[in-house]
Amino acid sequence: MHCPALPDGFDFTDPDLLQHHVPLPEFAALRQAEPVRWIPQSGNVAGFQDEGYWAVTRHADVKYVSTHPELFSSYLNTAIIRFNDRIERSSIDAQRFILLNMDPPEHTRVRQIVQRGFTPRAIRGLEERLRARAVGIVERAREQGGGSFDFVTSVASELPLQAIAELIGIPQDDRAKIFEWSNKMIAYDDPEYAITAEVGQQSAAEVIAYAMNMAAERKQCPAQDIVSTLVAAENEGNLNSDEFGFFVLMLAVAGNETTRNATTHGMHAFLTHPEQWEFYKRERPGTAAEEIVRWATPVVAFQRTATQDTELGGKLIRKGDRVGIFYASANRDPEVFENPDSFDVTRDPNPHLGFGGGGPHFCLGKSLAVLEINLIFNAIADAMPGMELVGDPRRLRSAWINGVKELRVSPG
Repeated sequence: MHCPALPDGFDFTDPDLLQHHVPLPEFAALRQAEPVRWIPQSGNVAGFQDEGYWAVTRHADVKYVSTHPELFSSYLNTAIIRFNDRIERSSIDAQRFILLNMDPPEHTRVRQIVQRGFTPRAIRGLEERLRARAVGIVERAREQGGGSFDFVTSVASELPLQAIAELIGIPQDDRAKIFEWSNKMIAYDDPEYAITAEVGQQSAAEVIAYAMNMAAERKQCPAQDIVSTLVAAENEGNLNSDEFGFFVLMLAVAGNETTRNATTHGMHAFLTHPEQWEFYKRERPGTAAEEIVRWATPVVAFQRTATQDTELGGKLIRKGDRVGIFYASANRDPEVFENPDSFDVTRDPNPHLGFGGGGPHFCLGKSLAVLEINLIFNAIADAMPGMELVGDPRRLRSAWINGVKELRVSPG
């Protein structure tokens, strides 16, 4: 079936498109008329030497792909749906060492180890320290003066970085380096940053090297921290230094960039839906964080690769075809969400896919992310209840991140 609302050449992973907006109308058209659609790509535009990918847009189909790793692999082409036309295949393959890009049983082995750092007890152990940091972050932003400030750099970016640093014991003096490296890893599509793919790869190497050095130090001198728990006894089912390095690399992007963007989109949503902000300040509903993540959907899409011929949404997916799972579309599916285009912090139940579609790759740090979002918005509501929007968000040019570079606000 042809979808007349989708122009020829339209590509959901075009970074110029996502720099301006998430294509919600086009997603809606596909969900209704052609929920699994072939999206052609010319040449080597995404870095994969193929002819395109299947766009999967319905909530049920995204969940199906996510929960059947035996049919849809993260390992074969990684989970990143678009790199760039200059990337070497060897650089793509090197990313298979990241948990995000593994398949069972190797994924199962590594995830069972790293889950030790995300137990309910471990997250509860961070709560009071992160609460104090959230209050301090907001108070410093309020005291900056000058009438307005950038919410992204002054507020949204701070707590996720501090949370990861607290989790794995990065010294305070080194935290700015991790922030800078993580920015460079995902900003290669945005010309404003003048960052090449090579600089992004070098930044990734810096994160890995830093983490490997931490692992080596803890093996020599274990401490009472998560790094020691994960690496100190490698022959007893712990991570080797390489695996720990790639784990920290994943945290630097998956845990830092995503929560930062969810927080920024959430603040923008509150300030453009003032009735929701007033309700939140008054009631502090526990459901708010999940709705913020649904609304923001910081990762627009990941991909899988078919391991065999299979059918999905009435289409034959051939072995080796790439399949894009569009969380941003699934989270607006009217078959699942009542009034999906409404921002409603009381939404419950809220089976959104902002933390993934279930299955082996469901977000390891969901509890930590929800905690961070709750803490920062409680702090904002206490210290800057009259915050006002000063300018429109300036969006990141990216093929798969729903990112915001700048959001000017005033304390009110």
